[in-house]
Amino acid sequence: MLRPTLLCAALLAATVPAHAESIAISISGAGSASSASVSESIEASSHGSSKARDVVAGDYRVVEIAEAPGRPGTLRLALEPLDAAAGRAFVLYLPPEAGAAAALAAGDVVRAREHDYGYEFQRADTRQPFFLALHDDWQQQLAPRAVLL
Repeated sequence: MLRPTLLCAALLAATVPAHAESIAISISGAGSASSASVSESIEASSHGSSKARDVVAGDYRVVEIAEAPGRPGTLRLALEPLDAAAGRAFVLYLPPEAGAAAALAAGDVVRAREHDYGYEFQRADTRQPFFLALHDDWQQQLAPRAVLL
């Protein structure tokens, strides 16, 4: 009875490191396509380069979608509030995969929802989330780390 147990333990020990590496790669790849930190992804629109840390929850019209200058592989969404009294315009930077998944175009409406962890962005018409801007401390806690087994 002891031999099958030892054999199973040896097989498990031999396969866990390979699986752990592939799991870490797939998790970090999936996370990077759908989230980023607030400081990397949200910026005040036009007036200077100050960061817009406090996005107001609400609906925003997509004014422009373009590749972000100086940030290869990143989309730049210029957003302005539908109700000018309820928020201010800002720029959202996100991976092209997130923009493609949401099928965004100029004129579409994006809803920003505030959560404890940051901001969720979704298409207003379908309410399908496509991007999370995580507060920097949350993003750091979710960063992939090597685990030794």
